[in-house]
Amino acid sequence: MAHPRPETPLLDRVCGPADMKVLSDADLARLAEEVRAEVISVVSETGGHLGSSLGVVELTVALHAVFNTPTDKLIWDVGHQCYPHKILTGRRDRMRSLRQGGGLSGFTKRSESDYDPFGAAHSSTSISAALGFAMGRELGQPVGDTIAVIGDGSITAGMAYEAMNHAGHLGKRLFVILNDNDMSIAPPVGAMSRYLLGLGAPFAALKAAADGLESVLPGPLRDGARRARQLVTGMPGGATLFEQLGFTYIGPVDGHDMPSLLATLRAARARTTGPVLIHAITVKGKGFAPAELAEDKYHGVSKFNPVTGEQAKSKSNAPSYTSVFGNTLTEAAARDPRIVGITAAMPSGTGLDIMQRRFPGRVFDVGIAEQHGVTFAAGLAAAGMKPFCAIYSSFLQRGYDQIAHDVALQNLPVRFAIDRAGLVGADGATHAGAFDVGFLTTLPNMTVMAAGDEAELVHMIATAVAHDEGPIAFRFPRGEGVGLELPAQGEVLQIGRGRVVREGADAAILSFGAHLHEALRAAALLEAEGISATVADARFAKPLDTGLIDQLARHHAALVTLEQGAMGGFGGHVLHYLANSGGLDGGIILRAMTLPDRFIEQASPEAMYADAGLRAEDIAATVRNALARGKVTPLRQSQKPRAV
Repeated sequence: MAHPRPETPLLDRVCGPADMKVLSDADLARLAEEVRAEVISVVSETGGHLGSSLGVVELTVALHAVFNTPTDKLIWDVGHQCYPHKILTGRRDRMRSLRQGGGLSGFTKRSESDYDPFGAAHSSTSISAALGFAMGRELGQPVGDTIAVIGDGSITAGMAYEAMNHAGHLGKRLFVILNDNDMSIAPPVGAMSRYLLGLGAPFAALKAAADGLESVLPGPLRDGARRARQLVTGMPGGATLFEQLGFTYIGPVDGHDMPSLLATLRAARARTTGPVLIHAITVKGKGFAPAELAEDKYHGVSKFNPVTGEQAKSKSNAPSYTSVFGNTLTEAAARDPRIVGITAAMPSGTGLDIMQRRFPGRVFDVGIAEQHGVTFAAGLAAAGMKPFCAIYSSFLQRGYDQIAHDVALQNLPVRFAIDRAGLVGADGATHAGAFDVGFLTTLPNMTVMAAGDEAELVHMIATAVAHDEGPIAFRFPRGEGVGLELPAQGEVLQIGRGRVVREGADAAILSFGAHLHEALRAAALLEAEGISATVADARFAKPLDTGLIDQLARHHAALVTLEQGAMGGFGGHVLHYLANSGGLDGGIILRAMTLPDRFIEQASPEAMYADAGLRAEDIAATVRNALARGKVTPLRQSQKPRAV
């Protein structure tokens, strides 16, 4: 049922930030309410990141009203807070294409608008980027003020403090807006979050710096600022952590009180000469009751009823890979008290919330801190535990040095559960799990697996539990499994051994990971043409099943490798092995099917894989063309396929 769109008379007059300059402060407050209604209406139709964007509506309006974007550079961190920003910067007419193929990105994106000076879909990067813009200005580039809006838990990551430390040292004019909503996807953890909670009382008082900012604030705010200095730090003129880092600290300020926001931003812009941090307290999901009551459930949403908040859920034909992981690991943890789980601020996204409910003392949420999480897991492994470090493929990139130096070099048995492997759909290129096979298989001591289906995932978890000889990783995609019956208990796989799932004679498809079902579909298409294809599940990219590879190469005219990853991964290792072992000397035709050497834009996963040339039809065409090049006559259907 279609719901009527909200009436937005003020917003209808705003084509860009310049149109906001003529609005009164009262009109800006009304504009914020209309923007909020528009965000709810848009996301109810498209799905997306709702709660975070609702929490920054007033802040977005105030920033664009006070600063001169796009000359002034406004950077959002994490970028999924940007929906109000997009509405106000000339993209309102395209908002209902959000996160769809050919539509607007769900994050800020440089190629999309001059108002998006820096793309941000992973967290905690904004202060570093804003400082880079600021120093470009100091060195003569045409850059105005630089503003980093960091929120939704991003301040918990170490990179933010590295940037603040550097900014304080340089002492140049820079604005950091801390959007403190006490949430990321899950409640933020750690001493830093508790510190910010302490700064948040009294709520509406401003604590300005000693360089005179208090004197230019309106009277009531000026008095509150002075009282807040004492209440927050314990003494007049006392310093917060941010001031110790070299920042002027202003706040906390109510991030939904338009008069306070405008007064604070105007005063800061007029007086600031060095780095300043403005601490705004906001409510995630503000103005939409269902989102305020269940912040984690409305962080990212499917299409929903804008009146009731009820989300449209598609019927599931099979359990998700994530739930299979969470349930299987929890059962393994019940049998083995040494099993522990580590997540970087995403217990529900990784499935570790299932284990957390049953064994709360054995699941560790380290916050948005993948580097720390990996080395923390290494320490647990060195202490004799069996750590499972559950991190999305795209986020695991953030901990690569720790994987190499702290885990692989010391041969510590950390288990890496790599969710969201391959292409992920609406979140697009920033969240694609394309590179983990390449960067993990280069490391000595590392074992790398990929699940061909949900039953295989159960076996790989059992294999990881049993593997104490060094680090081991297993990857699996977003979404549902293929509908196989799950084993009651996983089987420990022989390391470096794959399996043949369909026997043929003319060509072989060697699949690594969850594209196995597409390989089987391709074999069925080829069979209808009289081409007999073997399909094998490699299971391991490292160590390779060289015996299986040799058999496939010897007994087939063409061998096609298939994976849901970038070049330089599984197929590259197979080619390297065959080249060095003499396997190519006999003239076999070899093809490697990978993701192309480009970032693939958002669409449905099916459309993205079609764009990548990895559908069953593409696989069949690759086999067909390889056989044609080798001038191989397909078997007649009456002939018996050669066993492998």
